[in-house]
Amino acid sequence: MGKRIFLFLTTNIMVITTIFIVWSLITSFTDLERTYDTGGPGLGIDYVSLMAFSLLAGFLGSFISLAMSRYIAKKMMRVKVLDPDGPLSSQERAVVEKVHRFSRAAGLTHMPEVGIYQSSEVNAFATGPTKKRSLVAVSSGLLNHMDDAAVEGVIAHEVAHVSNGDMVTMTLLQGIINTFVIFFARIAAILVSRLVRSEMQTVVRFAAIFIFQILFSILGSLVVTAYSRYREFHADRGGADLAGRDKMAHALRSLKTHVNRAQVNDRTDDSAVQTMKINGKGGMARLFSTHPDLDERIARLEER
Repeated sequence: MGKRIFLFLTTNIMVITTIFIVWSLITSFTDLERTYDTGGPGLGIDYVSLMAFSLLAGFLGSFISLAMSRYIAKKMMRVKVLDPDGPLSSQERAVVEKVHRFSRAAGLTHMPEVGIYQSSEVNAFATGPTKKRSLVAVSSGLLNHMDDAAVEGVIAHEVAHVSNGDMVTMTLLQGIINTFVIFFARIAAILVSRLVRSEMQTVVRFAAIFIFQILFSILGSLVVTAYSRYREFHADRGGADLAGRDKMAHALRSLKTHVNRAQVNDRTDDSAVQTMKINGKGGMARLFSTHPDLDERIARLEER
């Protein structure tokens, strides 16, 4: 899930930034600001107008990010989509069969697209705007370094994300976060712009909104990653229901083995390994992790 969260967050930040720039270019920036900066007593801000604008732009950005999620994932990861009715290798056919088998067991009426991307990382992800238009992709590294039982556990985990509707729920959460990001970025920009001469206020406010929006988006991502960690436990349970608890636990232990091996070999050039290393750390680094510690995930699964 970590890779799809990263892609979604990155796309979301780019989308709401683009919305801000395009909207500012096609409208009068000064007139737009005047709708919620009244210049009255105190802060002189029309909070109702500002919140209405923030809600519209925030949820628009979030739903655009969701709509683009599958396309962006395919392009950025160079995913080869497997045609179930086309010529496939035995390995590719096995991946498609596993995804479809678990999808039917999960009650999905539309089979997800299935893909493989070439990478040495041991990883997989699921994404897509709806359950009907979802994608489950696995890396070649996962297929080459994990045994069949572990691969089944990983794929069942990703299908559980689709079945649980995690991307849609996360989109609604991101829409709320975007709303507050836009809202507070503009309040902060208004306050900053009032510290300079009147002829410079428009330029300063434009630049301040841009900076605060990115800064607050990064802070807001802490909420998304916290939600992601929470949903990983649910996907582990879902994967255990689909593939069996033993296979799900075996998959997590196999991932832990690869994490430990990567740490010993110090493969610092592998971004996926770096993500897994962060997931195993505590302190502040854990706040930015999309996954809980593997030992905690294994323990919770076994307690169940």
